[in-house]
Amino acid sequence: MALPKWIVDHISLYKTDPAKAHLWDSSRGGGTGLLPTLLLTTKGRKSGKEISIPLIYGRHGPAYMVIASKGGAPDHPDWYKNLLADPMCHIQVSTDAYTARARTAAGDERAKLWVQMQKTYPPYDEYQRVAKNREIPVVVLEPQA
Repeated sequence: MALPKWIVDHISLYKTDPAKAHLWDSSRGGGTGLLPTLLLTTKGRKSGKEISIPLIYGRHGPAYMVIASKGGAPDHPDWYKNLLADPMCHIQVSTDAYTARARTAAGDERAKLWVQMQKTYPPYDEYQRVAKNREIPVVVLEPQA
């Protein structure tokens, strides 16, 4: 499935000018104002190729967190499925780059992080409503030494 042009453009900008790409105008997706984004690069579970996607993020101590919403679609986004197959990934946060290990938050931790991310980007609650029986994963990306 081809990515929308605005996402392709965001990836390209992140790779050429990460400081400029870091803040994304969320009004394109129903938010208000500029939000911090990171560039997540996973290994394709089928292709084995590196695949990058920009995502809104929040901080969780020394780690970062992202939401695997896919806009409320009935199935998980490919990048999340890639992380389930291989949790090692690469993240770029503005001009800082890290190798990270992904894990899915559960229970009370997930609930707390969901509230934090929903405050950052309110459309997440609507995405969860539309997703119905699919609990949208909250993914914690822990930088590795």
